[in-house]
Amino acid sequence: MTSSGPSQRQLRVGEQVRHALSDVLQRGEVRDDLLETTVLSISEVRMSPDLKIATAFISPLGAADDQAVIKALARNAKFIRGRVSTALRQFKYMPEFRFRLDTSFDNMSKIDDILRSPEVARDLGHDEEDGE
Repeated sequence: MTSSGPSQRQLRVGEQVRHALSDVLQRGEVRDDLLETTVLSISEVRMSPDLKIATAFISPLGAADDQAVIKALARNAKFIRGRVSTALRQFKYMPEFRFRLDTSFDNMSKIDDILRSPEVARDLGHDEEDGE
């Protein structure tokens, strides 16, 4: 049996890591000017199959330069890993953190714009008329 998605264990551990990471970032433990002035939303943490790499998907809210925020998190990844380790002390291995920009909201917005476009509305209108 081959699994196409993450295992239940990966999902559970990813959620535990997401909560621990959120706590550290909310408390302002990371001393970085950019991170201290930016509100971060962590939408998901994906764990590698061996649980040694945690990829956190971040949405910087109100930041002028999203990539600068991701770079700041990457610069502080080892410090963050150390701070998160107390909350995750039951883990056999403390995962290495990788940070990626969460583009899912942008994708949803693009799809929404497409669905609201006059062309799509026109096509949807023809389907409804044909069905009557």
